[in-house]
Amino acid sequence: MTNYELQTLVEEISLQYFHKPFRHRAYFNPRLRTTGGRYMLGSHNIDLNRKYLEEHGTAELVGIIKHELCHYHLHIEGRGYKHRDPDFRNLLQKVDAPRHCSALTTTNRNQRNLIYSCSKCNLTFKRKRRINTSKYVCGRCKGKLVFREEIKQDS
Repeated sequence: MTNYELQTLVEEISLQYFHKPFRHRAYFNPRLRTTGGRYMLGSHNIDLNRKYLEEHGTAELVGIIKHELCHYHLHIEGRGYKHRDPDFRNLLQKVDAPRHCSALTTTNRNQRNLIYSCSKCNLTFKRKRRINTSKYVCGRCKGKLVFREEIKQDS
């Protein structure tokens, strides 16, 4: 599906379910990683994640579009467009839009745990990101931190 086809799909869904036109841009954003879509408050555009279309199909994408259009139309009308607002929840239910999108299986990347220990009290620290050992010290005894090992986990 191209961005042009996506734009026409969003416009059709907007007219069919909301009975209001969508007058801004909808496009696939390759930088989206953890979310199915995003409504931009400043520009009123909608970014969508192409991976949801490839992995879950058109039905999931249509649900994400309906969810983002709920944000769009409520924000344009000056009503409560946030997830916790009753207006938003009622409109989600009315148009049968999902509150959350399904999880992607392809986003599970290889995770790692870095093991550090204190040179004085031997307290071990597990971290996902590197620690600058010349800058940070042990929280218990203020001893010097030493890198021990890296454990890679396949998710």
